[in-house]
Amino acid sequence: MSITLRIEVPIACFRQSRAREYAETYPVPPPATVYGMLLSMVGEMDRYKHCGTQIAIALLSKPEKSTLIRTFRRFKKKEISDPSNARPDYQELLTNVDLIVWINSEKETQQPTLRDRLQQAFEQPEQIDRFGGLCLGESRDLINSVTILDSIESMPMMQWLIRDEDGLLTLPYWVDHIGSRGTRWYRYSLQAPSNSQHSLNHAWTEIQAN
Repeated sequence: MSITLRIEVPIACFRQSRAREYAETYPVPPPATVYGMLLSMVGEMDRYKHCGTQIAIALLSKPEKSTLIRTFRRFKKKEISDPSNARPDYQELLTNVDLIVWINSEKETQQPTLRDRLQQAFEQPEQIDRFGGLCLGESRDLINSVTILDSIESMPMMQWLIRDEDGLLTLPYWVDHIGSRGTRWYRYSLQAPSNSQHSLNHAWTEIQAN
């Protein structure tokens, strides 16, 4: 059984994993980023807890891309206030990010499942113990709204994120925050839908650490 969420973010950056001085953004949030947001929504700090969750993503909008210059911090000196730790660099931003996320917990072993905890977050929000703003991307990329959808029949789908061995997008579905060796990737393409259910069947990504 799955739950369907619509997520709207005014401004976001899904920074490409290999971006350095020029902080490029992916055109769509990677499954790992979406999974992290869902854990934050239910107040879960152990990202291994809901491995087995399957996620599918579809864009409802075509976000506008812009470039700005901002201060980035890279810790070259132990003293955090050392001027060499801060320098200006360019960063890409996406404006008007509107997407649908499906969460399927049939393969989860944890009880309650992530799907059940998300449902509870809407029905009994007072029972959710979490902290901080709900973001998608960087910590300043606050989400404007998250809503449950009963049906997607009337939604004007723009593009589906589809698993594709020949796709041009290589996105992480699991991130190693200590080094890069444990990061896991799939190749994807963004495709216009021909049939919503057919697209959904080819859009699932299972979240696994290995």
